[in-house]
Amino acid sequence: MKKILIALLFAPLLAVAAGGNVKLDKWPGSVSDKAALQHGAKLFVNYCLNCHGASYVRYNRLLDLGLTEEQVKDNLMFTSDKIGELMRIAAQREDQKQWFGAAPPDLSLMARARASGNGPGADWLYTYLRSFYLDEARGTGWNNTLFENVGMPHVLYELQGERVAHFAEQKDAQGNLTKHFEKFETVKPGTLSDAEYDKAVSDLVGFMVWMAEPNQEYRKRLGVGVLVFLGILFLVAYALKKEFWKDVH
Repeated sequence: MKKILIALLFAPLLAVAAGGNVKLDKWPGSVSDKAALQHGAKLFVNYCLNCHGASYVRYNRLLDLGLTEEQVKDNLMFTSDKIGELMRIAAQREDQKQWFGAAPPDLSLMARARASGNGPGADWLYTYLRSFYLDEARGTGWNNTLFENVGMPHVLYELQGERVAHFAEQKDAQGNLTKHFEKFETVKPGTLSDAEYDKAVSDLVGFMVWMAEPNQEYRKRLGVGVLVFLGILFLVAYALKKEFWKDVH
C-alpha cells in the first residue's frame, strides 16, 4: 500500500521521464484567454491541489486572470486565509514524508519541465490527461496510453467517464509481437461530453502553462517591442552611416 501511495503522488514527476516518441495532440488553448484560465484555475484547485502544491505561485497572482480578491477567496482558497500566501497544500511536508516516505512533487513548473524534443509541455499534458483507460491489472484500476503503467489514477474520470482501450498485436521487424493502440470505447459516460471534456482539459493545461510563467504574455509583447525598436534603430544608424561616408565614396 505504501508503494502504491508513493506512486500516485509522484506520477506527474515520473511522467517527465516518460512518453517516448508518442505522437502528441496539439494543445488548442492559449494563455491569453482569461476566461479559460479562470476555469482552469478552478479545476486545478479542485482536482490537483489536494495532493500537489503550486508553491511558486501566490494566490494574489490569480488577480492577473481578471478575478477579484473576493472571487479568489470565496472560490479558490481552501487551505489559506491570506490572499498573499503561496498555493500550498494543507499537509506539511514533514508529515507527508512520514506518511508516504517522500513529499509529493510541486506542480508549479510541470508545464515547462515536461517540454522536450517530442513537443511542448502543454501538448504532453493535454494528451496525457485525455489518454486514461480502465485496466484491472493495475493497482489503481487505471492506465494511460501515453504513459504506460502510470501510477496516477484518472482523477478527472467523473468528468470524462470510464473508457476501455482496444489494442492490436503486430509483428515488428524482428518478428516479435507488439501491442498497438487502436481506439477508446466509453463504457460509462461522464458528466461532460467528449468536446466539453477536451475543453476542460485544455483550460486546465492552460492554467498550468500560465502558472509556470505568469509573465509570459508580457515577455512576448516586450520582445516584439524590442525587435521593432532595434529595427528602427538600424534604419537610423544606416542612414547616419551613409551621411558620414558620402564624401568618402
